Amino acid sequence: MDGRVDLHIHSSNSSDGDFPPSELLRMAKQKGLRAISISDHDTVGAYPEALEWSHRLGVELIPSVELTTLFEGREFHLLMPFVNWESRALRRILTTVTEARMEEAKERVAKLQGLGFDISWDEVILQTRGGPPLGVSIAQILIAKGRKKKTPALQKYHEGANLLFAPYIFYKDYFLEEGPAFVPKRTVSLIEVLEVVSGDGAVPVLAHPGAYFERATREDLVVLEARGLAGLEVYSSYHKPDQVQSYRALAEELDLVATAGSDFHGRIKPQVVFGQLKEGTYDMVEALKKRRRR
Repeated sequence: MDGRVDLHIHSSNSSDGDFPPSELLRMAKQKGLRAISISDHDTVGAYPEALEWSHRLGVELIPSVELTTLFEGREFHLLMPFVNWESRALRRILTTVTEARMEEAKERVAKLQGLGFDISWDEVILQTRGGPPLGVSIAQILIAKGRKKKTPALQKYHEGANLLFAPYIFYKDYFLEEGPAFVPKRTVSLIEVLEVVSGDGAVPVLAHPGAYFERATREDLVVLEARGLAGLEVYSSYHKPDQVQSYRALAEELDLVATAGSDFHGRIKPQVVFGQLKEGTYDMVEALKKRRRR
């Protein structure tokens, strides 16, 4: 069917997002998108405001969330288009994830302090609007502060090509398992979530499977498809052309709906421009709707 879509967009309800839901819907209208899905990190705070603006502007909005989960010791992000965002089951999952992520963020800040960095929990929670701060959000705050103070240990993140991706480079340097500020993940199991969310109308889609922290393999996807995974975000700002080709083939092989999501945030991802995704078409929405009815 005609019309472009983007099934993975973040609002200011994510700790690393910039634009309120109303502005995202206006931008979608201006860009001529037929449908979008606001999929914030572990929160459905964009709703019902986002739905109200969807009706006002005539842009279809697919309720969703990007849930942080664990699978095989790795962090996997699960998109849940068409989820019942008011359901008790989802609220229980989000409460568990939020509490775990809050503790994780506090420990990250404490470890950075122990390494001699000038950062406090109060300033982090203030600048991330009270929600559980992602690692890249903490990095963004620290790097911005270090730029003003000319902190020597942060100099590399202000230089050349590093500047564009600075929060993500810092994340890899400090927060990955071998990094000096690593904190073990404690969030919910992806398998357990898959057992619950379909009952709330959601069509589970694995976000950016080729992301550096996920690295989803065929073996992973076989297991997840058998447990209820219905879609795979093939087209993503995380993916290089060879990854798109590989995951598209896997989606076809495993009968997963191939979806498209830019993962637009705003300033933290300046290379991701709103509306730039050309591969997202409305037939993806129709395919997801059919899986919902199964």
